[in-house]
Amino acid sequence: MKKLLITGASGFLGWHICQLAKTEWEVYGTYFYHALEIPDVKMQKVNLTEFQELKDIFNNINPTAVIHTAALSQPNFCQNNPEESYQINVTASCNIAGLCADYQIPCAFTSTDLVFNGLNAPYKETDTVCPVNIYGEQKIQAELGMLARYPKTAVCRMPLMFGTVTPTANSFIQPFINTLKSGKELNLFIDEFRTPASGTTAAKGLLLALEKVQGLIHLGGKERISRYDFGQLLVEVFQISDAKIKGCYQKDVKMAAPRPADVSLDSSKAFALGYQPLSIKEELTALFTRPYFS
Repeated sequence: MKKLLITGASGFLGWHICQLAKTEWEVYGTYFYHALEIPDVKMQKVNLTEFQELKDIFNNINPTAVIHTAALSQPNFCQNNPEESYQINVTASCNIAGLCADYQIPCAFTSTDLVFNGLNAPYKETDTVCPVNIYGEQKIQAELGMLARYPKTAVCRMPLMFGTVTPTANSFIQPFINTLKSGKELNLFIDEFRTPASGTTAAKGLLLALEKVQGLIHLGGKERISRYDFGQLLVEVFQISDAKIKGCYQKDVKMAAPRPADVSLDSSKAFALGYQPLSIKEELTALFTRPYFS
């Protein structure tokens, strides 16, 4: 079988990619902080910031393709720890692209919608990047560095993602659900807009991009929605009685990393290639029927 190397397999998105890919690939997953076992996936602990370790894993596995999801992806952490986050978000990413170039194998990289400043949404791949925080800046540096080393890289800008809990990672909806079910008030932004997609949908998009894309591609969902309206939809689908959701504004919440107001993605290029997100309500309904949410 073809060998797929997935970095960051212990993360939310990496785990979802493993679930889909293992039916068609011999999958190798890397982790660093969070050890776990995934059935039918060969997991290995690797420090991706150590080039020799990275080189060894390529030599030992001899992958047919790579999906690079490993990152320090919390904007507030990156804002406070720019040097540490640079090593994995930029340096390791560029080294992976260089190794994929050496092996001449497909490479897909997960960037972010936060490369934009939020003032001119919806954003196409051709729009000018202008991040408002260090995480977005590091992802741009990774995009440019990877494409310089290996122009065949599929640079996939990912949206806000949600989905079922994994052994070592939540999505943003799990804390929402816990807060609402405990009867506490949940404050959500009414002035922050994204184009969310489920982890499963995003994973499908990445596997598609790995096969069909070179250069930039947006893998957002089909709907632009505020966090507040997303919360209202979540309450409806998950049938949470007496839910207390209160709208708030970005300016009222102090955070280390500034947040853009609207980084909705125009993903029509991906849709034309066969990327098919469901509606948010359909995605949530599918999650609600799974055992974890019953």
